[in-house]
Amino acid sequence: MSAVNLTGDISDFLEYLRVERQLSVNTRSGYGRNLNAMAEQLSELSLDGWSALTISHVRGLATRMHKSGLSPRSIATKLSALRSFCDWLILQGRLQANPARGVSAPKQGRPLPKNLDVDELHQLMNIDESDPLAVRDRAIMELMYSSGLRLAELVDLNLGDIQFDERQVRVIGKGNKERILPVGRMALDWLKKWLAVRGAVAGSEEVALFVSQRQRRISHRSVQLRLAQWGGKQALASHIHPHKLRHSFATHMLESSGDLRAVQELLGHADLATTQIYTHLDFQHLAKAYDQAHPRAKREKD
Repeated sequence: MSAVNLTGDISDFLEYLRVERQLSVNTRSGYGRNLNAMAEQLSELSLDGWSALTISHVRGLATRMHKSGLSPRSIATKLSALRSFCDWLILQGRLQANPARGVSAPKQGRPLPKNLDVDELHQLMNIDESDPLAVRDRAIMELMYSSGLRLAELVDLNLGDIQFDERQVRVIGKGNKERILPVGRMALDWLKKWLAVRGAVAGSEEVALFVSQRQRRISHRSVQLRLAQWGGKQALASHIHPHKLRHSFATHMLESSGDLRAVQELLGHADLATTQIYTHLDFQHLAKAYDQAHPRAKREKD
């Protein structure tokens, strides 16, 4: 059957989306483009009309799209359109079952998060300490990179969560799970500098470790904006955001130590597979990974 004949039913489906579903013009156009492209491919697979569509046809279609270089995301979008179209064909009595529901797009690979190298981190954190807010921001960045904190974990920190003698910070992560994390020397130094000027910004009753100009706990959005501003001011080529510091921590720890499970614990990942996005290697357990490996954790020689 020709693609022209197959597209006639697609036109009826698009009219159904307009009248019955009241979908927008852009959404209908997207359905039309995807379905017409697939109709062309299916006609080459000798499809004898939509009522003859089988799971074998759909698998062949997915294979063709994959071989042509379409991304998994694009293939998934097209197959989703085909599933909706087949559901409509069932309503029309043209199909008994939906063959597109048995076919999935290839899995989308999880891209490795982009991180800053050590030189870029030095450039980012080369901040004048005279302004209390600048001191606060550097303390924030040093701590996030030192201990791999999530943004929410950082914002929720209270004054009592930093243990200077033990060089540790207590955080509450996802699932309300507590972690005790090591803090590097540079981060501790800048936290002390921040606490020395914090009184000029914080309200007398405020227990939050990091506060805004409004004298209360700093917001997620404020941290994001401040880091982005510092990235521009320090002439970094890439956009700076809180997770980039966490990703940099994880990447540098793995590069130096090879201890995947130690980094999993430090990051607070429940599943090791989540941590494995940072590496494609199989690592053995190494002891004392943090103090030995982290570039800003090592003590200065006496």
